[in-house]
Order: sequence, then C-alpha cells, then structure tokens
Amino acid sequence: MEIADRRVATVHYTLTVDDGTLVHSSYAAEPLVYLHGAGKLMPGLEKALAGKKPGDRLKAVVPPEEGYGRRHEQLVQAVPLSAFEDVSMVKPGAKFLTETAQGPVLATMMRVEGDRITVDGNHELSGKTLHFDLRVVSVREATLGELTTGEVSND
Repeated sequence: MEIADRRVATVHYTLTVDDGTLVHSSYAAEPLVYLHGAGKLMPGLEKALAGKKPGDRLKAVVPPEEGYGRRHEQLVQAVPLSAFEDVSMVKPGAKFLTETAQGPVLATMMRVEGDRITVDGNHELSGKTLHFDLRVVSVREATLGELTTGEVSND
C-alpha cells in the first residue's frame, strides 16, 4: 500500500539544515505517524512522501516556502520588560506564547538589554531549507474516526 490521501503513514526521519546541523531525528524515539492529506505536515514533506511504500527510503529537500515559510523581519521587535509578568523567565533563548492579531505565536527572546527585550516571532526554522532523510515504516487505511477528526488514534 502506498502513501496517499486518507491513509495513515508511519515514517522515521532525520532532519538537518543546509550546513548539516542536526535538527531532529525520530530514530532515537518514536517515528512520525500522520494522516496524509489532512494538512498536518508541511506541504513539501507531504509531496515528497506521496506514493511511497513501506521500506522506501528517500531524501527530500524542502524549501522555506514549502516548510516553515520565509522569515519576516517585522516579527522581530523590541518590547519593554514590563510586558512580562514573570521577569525571572526573561533570558535569551526563552520561549513564550503571545497573542497576535493572527492568533497565538510562539516567540523567542533573542536579547535582553536593560529594560528592553528583543523578541522574534518567526519559527526557528523559518527561512531555512530543510533536508529530510526518510524511511517509510508502514501505511494503512485511516479509520472513520481518524478521517472525521483529522487526528491519528493511538490505538
């Protein structure tokens, strides 16, 4: 059976960026299990996996437009320290959820300079070309419940 819409695929992967930096590997943990065609994967990765079968190995290069998107410099802003209720969590690298006009965004504190904090609302992989090394483990038909919710059941 091949990966197609309305099917549940299980894949192992290693993700790196252009300079070879390892971002994540599922091999040390659990494989990725997803409902193909439900919009749960980035478009470039879903396209690369379409039509693949258990046992297939492939490499996929996903450009920013089909991954986490391009960086948007307007999402990098300086905010006052007073915007944070818990100042003990204010440090470079700290992540926090903030509300925007477009909905919630996970932002990262980049710099702390006195009472000004530079925050970045871009995803940490935005603007980067992603390199996947993939192995298809299994493919099965989705259940009615999975098709209804768009979520894979753990049963």
